[in-house]
Amino acid sequence: MQQSSAEPSSRVMHKNRMPSRRQALSHTAALAALLAGTGLFPQLARASSKQAFDARTIQDAMAALGAGALSESGDVTLSGPDIAENGAVVPFAFSTTLPGVRRLLLLVEKNPVPLVALFNVSAAVEPAFSIRAKLAQSSSVYAVAVMDDGRALYARKEIKVTLGSCGT
Repeated sequence: MQQSSAEPSSRVMHKNRMPSRRQALSHTAALAALLAGTGLFPQLARASSKQAFDARTIQDAMAALGAGALSESGDVTLSGPDIAENGAVVPFAFSTTLPGVRRLLLLVEKNPVPLVALFNVSAAVEPAFSIRAKLAQSSSVYAVAVMDDGRALYARKEIKVTLGSCGT
């Protein structure tokens, strides 16, 4: 039986047709790779810097990340409350205007694990982040910009915690 030209061929893909499972998996894998490359998967970022997150001091965390000595800088900003009523959810915002930033970190000096957050930054990402972190007790908090040349520039803020977290 011959097909008439008015009937659509079964081989023609219609624009409302659902993608095949293979196409869906392919697109999902491509999206996951793209997001992982931008640092939007915290678990992947944590796995790549496991030694830094396992460190028990700020100095050990910085050494694990291959950063140089810490230097205070007015080009790195950190904001947060002076007094946190509950150490379980303390809001912070940190950023820098410096060019050539490789990573932006948040460290809490007296936490059992001082490295709280690590963001890999590229020229396509504005180095400005807001998070909520746990503080075990009153402590100095550092926002650190690790530069492409290895320098580590920071801003520091003292936070008083009235009710601790992190298992205390």
